[in-house]
Amino acid sequence: MERHSISIWFFIGSLLSVYGVLILGTGVAEWVHPQPTTVVLSDLHLAIWWGAGMLVLGLVYAVRFRPRRGRDV
Repeated sequence: MERHSISIWFFIGSLLSVYGVLILGTGVAEWVHPQPTTVVLSDLHLAIWWGAGMLVLGLVYAVRFRPRRGRDV
């Protein structure tokens, strides 16, 4: 019986993807329903950019380091 290890980067990528989806969803919700009081630079919608960036980076890590059968480690 062979033991295969799963890279920690796969779990980090998965976690980044989940956080990215949550932050992106919050940013879209804030964009659709803006708050009555505005914050300085709120028109940049940083939650959308930050969430999209985390989602892309997380997917890159998760796909790159996904566990596969028959891969020589």
